[in-house]
Amino acid sequence: MAEILFLVHRAPWPPDRGDRIRSWHMFEALAKLAPVHVAALADNAGDAAAAYEKMAPLCKSLTIEVRNVSQPLALAQAVLRGEPVSNRLFWNAALAEHVGALLALGTVSHIVAFSGQMAQYLPTGFDGPVIMDFVDVDSAKFATYAEQDSRQPLHWVHGREARKLGAYEAKVARNVDASLFVSEAEAALFRAQSGLGADKVHAVENGIDTAKFDPALVREPVATGEGPLAVFTGQMDYRPNIDAVHRFAADILPLIRKAHPAARFAIVGRAPTDEVRVLEKLPGVTVTGEVPDVRPWLAAADAVVAPLLLARGIQNKLLEAMAMARPVVASAAAAEGIDAEPGAHLLVADDAQAMAAAVCALFDDPAAAAKMGGAARERMIARYDWDARLAPLGSLLGLSA
Repeated sequence: MAEILFLVHRAPWPPDRGDRIRSWHMFEALAKLAPVHVAALADNAGDAAAAYEKMAPLCKSLTIEVRNVSQPLALAQAVLRGEPVSNRLFWNAALAEHVGALLALGTVSHIVAFSGQMAQYLPTGFDGPVIMDFVDVDSAKFATYAEQDSRQPLHWVHGREARKLGAYEAKVARNVDASLFVSEAEAALFRAQSGLGADKVHAVENGIDTAKFDPALVREPVATGEGPLAVFTGQMDYRPNIDAVHRFAADILPLIRKAHPAARFAIVGRAPTDEVRVLEKLPGVTVTGEVPDVRPWLAAADAVVAPLLLARGIQNKLLEAMAMARPVVASAAAAEGIDAEPGAHLLVADDAQAMAAAVCALFDDPAAAAKMGGAARERMIARYDWDARLAPLGSLLGLSA
């Protein structure tokens, strides 16, 4: 009988951030194919406990280890070993020992690894199918960081990580049966970087739970106030999100407030850094921190904004907003990979003036904004059902539901 080992860099429960949303739905899809052994890491003991309580009854076996390697130590180890820093940050000897012992039993027939950092736990000489879900081309992200930041030592660190990680990603992909990416754009980029073809590198897109992200389910109002509201959602200790909200609060919101003096901007997401918290001192800006449910904030938004300068793959925050029938204004980077028509399902704008004008247009015409939001939800229902998005897993593994 088939058994699947699912290696994942953050335990999938709760699915409250982009990586865990994808890995949770992937776990559910795999569990329909065969019993699943999960070997995962967690950022802290609380996350590990929450995931164990939810997932243990659903798994053939479940092991979660808390990672505790600091970035300076990971950097030092990576330089000494000639490895990517990303790998050292997610290396855990206890998890590696557990994976080795589990595979030695001989019952695991298929392996799926989620996120490139987990490739280091893959065995050599495994007989069954192995799938590597890279999600995004992480090496390209670090290359962009290096281009954008000339300060030392960050420029050197990011440039080194781009080179080391790029070589490692290509090596891993050559040795597995299939490599997955969250969008065709990411898959095409990786094919170009690695020299591998479409037979080895596949796009398996993210989906959205439109039954959960349904505006009709929201009953409790939030953020009631005088002026129109723009909302950004995301993990607020993640550098691209930090840069995006700083850009909007400092450069774009003042332009909007010239036309709409009472306009407000809510930054909604867990773990806001001091850089994010300080933005609350600016007129009209609210920083919520972690909220129990992001949907009331999306429902309250007159516009959902995603002014990301750096974005890889498909942005779950946009899928969620569009499923909630909210009008969205996104940068070209944030909108890339989403199968939607600019102007009909969302607005795309890049520079500060253009983004401010797009948001103001939505504030000025609520009827047109509502029409766009409705069209966006219809698009999500028709195009981004999770079952359909993850259906290729069965054929790639040689298993059927």
